[in-house]
Amino acid sequence: MAEGSRSDGFQGAKTGRAGGLLPATKDPTAVERANLLNMAKLSIKGLIESALSFGRTLDSDYPPLQQFFVVMEHCLKHGLKVRKSFLSYNKTIWGPLELVEKLYPEAEEIGASVRDLPGLKTPLGRARAWLRLALMQKKMADYLRCLIIQRDLLSEFYEYHALMMEEEGAVIVGLLVGLNVIDANLCVKGEDLDSQVGVIDFSMYLKNEEDIGNKERNVQIAAILDQKNYVEELNRQLNSTVSSLHSRVDSLEKSNTKLIEELAIAKNNIIKLQEENHQLRSENKLILMKTQQHLEVTKVDVETELQTYKHSRQGLDEMYNEARRQLRDESQLRQEVENELAVQVSMKHEIELAMKLLEKDIHEKQDTLIGLRQQLEEVKAINIEMYQKLQGSEDGLKEKSEIIAQLEEKTNKITAAMRQLEQRLQQAEKAQMEAEDEDKKYLQECQSKSDNLQKQISQKEKQLVQLETDLKIEKEWRQTLQEDLQKEKDALSHLRNETQQIISLKKEFLNIQDENQQLKKIYHEQEQALQELGNKLSESKLKIEDIKEANKALQGLVWLKDKEATHCKLCEKEFSLSKRKHHCRNCGEIFCNACSDNELPLPSSPKPVRVCDSCHALLIQRCSSNLP
Repeated sequence: MAEGSRSDGFQGAKTGRAGGLLPATKDPTAVERANLLNMAKLSIKGLIESALSFGRTLDSDYPPLQQFFVVMEHCLKHGLKVRKSFLSYNKTIWGPLELVEKLYPEAEEIGASVRDLPGLKTPLGRARAWLRLALMQKKMADYLRCLIIQRDLLSEFYEYHALMMEEEGAVIVGLLVGLNVIDANLCVKGEDLDSQVGVIDFSMYLKNEEDIGNKERNVQIAAILDQKNYVEELNRQLNSTVSSLHSRVDSLEKSNTKLIEELAIAKNNIIKLQEENHQLRSENKLILMKTQQHLEVTKVDVETELQTYKHSRQGLDEMYNEARRQLRDESQLRQEVENELAVQVSMKHEIELAMKLLEKDIHEKQDTLIGLRQQLEEVKAINIEMYQKLQGSEDGLKEKSEIIAQLEEKTNKITAAMRQLEQRLQQAEKAQMEAEDEDKKYLQECQSKSDNLQKQISQKEKQLVQLETDLKIEKEWRQTLQEDLQKEKDALSHLRNETQQIISLKKEFLNIQDENQQLKKIYHEQEQALQELGNKLSESKLKIEDIKEANKALQGLVWLKDKEATHCKLCEKEFSLSKRKHHCRNCGEIFCNACSDNELPLPSSPKPVRVCDSCHALLIQRCSSNLP
């Protein structure tokens, strides 16, 4: 069991030259990562401290800044994969830095400006220019954080054990956030970045014992300056945010007033459109009422004219019936005198035929009347001839002629009445046709107007719907704007509270500074008081030693004066400011500190006092001889 345990122990350790056990060796890549992380910490810390102590605006010739870029270049080069090309092997950091543009859109400006620089010919020079521009923009930490998150893309450029693929890369990115306090003004155009040699100068980070105390003081001052700069930057950011919020509030108020004016204009337009719509509808109703009234009037006129026409037709029918009756009577009379008046019978037949034609063709009454006149003239001629032939029957003929004259008068009256009635019918038909044409035209105009009005109404209704939807959208937008305004007001109040807190912190910081200055004054005064006390104590000690020496002199000892002794009695070295003079309390001679650093109790003084080396040896011999 013991042998097994020993073998296990030897597996975890190695034997050295002296046979001792050494611990197991670490992974060299992990050691490299740790060394680079420590160097990054030292360079970032030294850069921030030196920038805060000597001024925040840094130039490209500033040594800590140059060493920082060298350390960052070594960190980014760690674990890079070798890219094979036709001519040589390529191993640069420009590939992963160029990838930042795809992940962070704001980095496109840096990439474009780096590509446009005329003096850069190598990818390494472009990468160095990119690092300087990112530091000036104060976004180096943001860009590298986006790059570290995408490890699947970084695996194309780095090995699995590279610093950018491990936790050390995230730590370095976190440390880079502190560089946002520094303002850098770097000239990239005129600088030769392609041929620079990146060597880390370790002498800047090695500390002496004297520098440690000064650096502790500087650390305190730097911490106070950091707090001051942090508060100033916070105040500046808050002032910028407050000004931007004020501008946004002003713009929102202006847009709100514009929207209110547009809403008022839209409401007025809607009211005007509604009034126009009401007016158009009322006009449409009035036009419809007028057309209906006009149609009713025209219908009444047409009905009255039809009634008058019917009444006149009835009168004409009655007259016509009476004439037919009279003609029948005359036919009876003519039948009685058939032999004598055959011609009259034929005329009666013609008259009957003409009357039948009048019954059949009411529209051809004029022609029938002309035929009747011709027939009447023929009848007259026949009557004259018959009067000449039949003089014997004059009495009957006279009566008949009177009857014929009456009939002629009646027929003349009938023809005149028929003419008047035809004229009235033609006038009524013309008036009816004109009225119908006017009614058709008026109806067509009304229909066209009504169609136009309906189209306008539909358009206005569509406009109303659109305006209502626009109003709803504007109301919703206004509600959202009011909510945003409320949120921004809350944020403003919160920021005002924070500004008040910052102002109070400023006041406290100023009070603390005043207290610190007062404490420094008190400290300096106390140091001066302590120095004065030390001087007084030294003077009092010298006086006490002088008094003791005087007492010993009184006892019979011979004390040499300080002016007389220029060299030590034992070592014979010359006294100086570093080699002080000391009296031996036993013999009274003057010695240096090295030859009189012994203390022994003497008979004159029970307490141990300073004694030279020779007296010390003699006294010890005496004590040893006195002992049994």
